[in-house]
Amino acid sequence: MDERRITSAPHGHVLTNAGVWTHDGGWIVYDVRSDAAGTEFDGGRIERVEVATGRTEVLYESRHGACCGVVTASPVDDRIVFILGPEHPTAEWSYGASRRRGVVVRCGRPGVAEPLDARDLVPPFTPGALRGGTHVHQFSPDGRLVSFTYEDAFLERLAPDGAERNLRAVGVSVCGKRVEVPATHPRNHPGDAWSVLVTELDDAPVPGGDAVTRACEEAWVGSDGYRRADGSRQRRALAFQGTVVGSDGRPVTEVFLVDLPDVTDAAGALDVAGGGGPIAGGARTRPRPPAGVSQRRLTFTADRVHPGLQGPRHWLRSSPDGTRIAYLARDDEGIVRLFTVGPLGGPPVQVTRGAGSVSSAFTWNPAGDRVACVIDGCVCTVDMRDGTIERLTDAAVRPEPRPEACVFAPDGRTVAFVRRHRGAGGEHNQICTVTVPD
Repeated sequence: MDERRITSAPHGHVLTNAGVWTHDGGWIVYDVRSDAAGTEFDGGRIERVEVATGRTEVLYESRHGACCGVVTASPVDDRIVFILGPEHPTAEWSYGASRRRGVVVRCGRPGVAEPLDARDLVPPFTPGALRGGTHVHQFSPDGRLVSFTYEDAFLERLAPDGAERNLRAVGVSVCGKRVEVPATHPRNHPGDAWSVLVTELDDAPVPGGDAVTRACEEAWVGSDGYRRADGSRQRRALAFQGTVVGSDGRPVTEVFLVDLPDVTDAAGALDVAGGGGPIAGGARTRPRPPAGVSQRRLTFTADRVHPGLQGPRHWLRSSPDGTRIAYLARDDEGIVRLFTVGPLGGPPVQVTRGAGSVSSAFTWNPAGDRVACVIDGCVCTVDMRDGTIERLTDAAVRPEPRPEACVFAPDGRTVAFVRRHRGAGGEHNQICTVTVPD
């Protein structure tokens, strides 16, 4: 087994579920949150480690009481994007799901934060700006857009009567289209990207229907989208986990997809209101998806013994060719398995069998024939053609790999993951890599 620990500093090292390798594969980016799962948002630095040497660099250090974390790297250049919590936090505006934002740093200019999503908390709201917080940012394969999950600070503060609820949503930012906002609130700020929500949500869904009450854990579909039934190409789409209400009144999480209009330049699509209302939202309503965005459901699992997506927290992941969207669910025996479904829908395909449950988030390799994940305490690859499992690490090594991340390098030859290690300064997350056999 070719496992190698590449960090050793006596502090936390937390990897995001995907996008942790720099575009050239030379470095891995991470944050320094203190607890094993990164649940406590207390990190003050974004760093990177050179894989060949173990040398580390600080890319950003937060200031004025803010914390930072959940970093991902662009697949095409030296940008990274991460969450930044409130600077100068107060009792009324401290870190929370609706009170955080995305910022971009270029590795060649460490310490210089560029605002991603703009914020405007005072109606009438500014199109292209948001009214809340963004989280788990992921660059599109061409690096021109960033996806995120979102919660609305403005609606969160309103009384429930007469106002729509703050529901978790998925949105995108178009990089390079700057948004200025008025200085009408101390927490307003501009952004270097045009940001909109792209999921349609429902406060009171009909049981058994397709209305979504929560959208999250999204993934870009394909490195160049996917092929429609008529043979044409849908170049931009996001798959996401959508919570619906089953016919029995219980919530069920299913796979959904949103098609996006093609963004041909920074001033292109996603700036025209659709039929559901203004993209910036109203004084009592959520922001609505722009024109050209369409949402549909891909899985229908209510009749299964264990309905819905299940297992450890994970993000949907698409094969590079856009033909398969992978997710986790339980089989009839209750074991967590890898499944896939196509972007056009149809019957899901169970990939893994026989071995134990998949116990981590996962990623595809660039060739689109393997997925890396943790099974039975080992980092493994799963052959997505026949379900064959190859163990890359020794099951006897404890503690077992952390479940938050198992990430292929850009060349597909190495997998990055986290394992707890005990040293003179106590036990901390450390970043490890393992080579994938040819």
